[in-house]
Amino acid sequence: MDSTVILTELQFKAIRSGGPGGQHANKVSSKVEVALDIPNSNGLSQREKYRLGLKLSSKLSKNGVLLLQCDESRSQHTNKSIVIKRLLKLLEKTLLLPKKRKPSKPSRSSIEKRLQSKKRAALKKVNRGKPRLD
Repeated sequence: MDSTVILTELQFKAIRSGGPGGQHANKVSSKVEVALDIPNSNGLSQREKYRLGLKLSSKLSKNGVLLLQCDESRSQHTNKSIVIKRLLKLLEKTLLLPKKRKPSKPSRSSIEKRLQSKKRAALKKVNRGKPRLD
């Protein structure tokens, strides 16, 4: 993933933010929407595009465009920087491959402890029965 190339491919759109109105609220477009066209991106390899398509399928449009929005701040510039950070973090997290799990065995002592506790429990239950009168 080449983040500098991805940053040049981003498409921004300013939208009027929701919420309660007031003076100035209906005149300003402070909400920022960023779009990244994953299939046509030059900053991603084919393998990365495939992985993003699988992992982010619920966040992608039918054309494979990833859309993110931010309206946390009243400033358009702040919202733009927040949504860029959020997008890059999402891409890095999605492209990070999980470590392979190494299967491990239980230790010999833990196996013996488990068997001893099972024997104790079985003995306890046997002793709860009626005594034999032989």
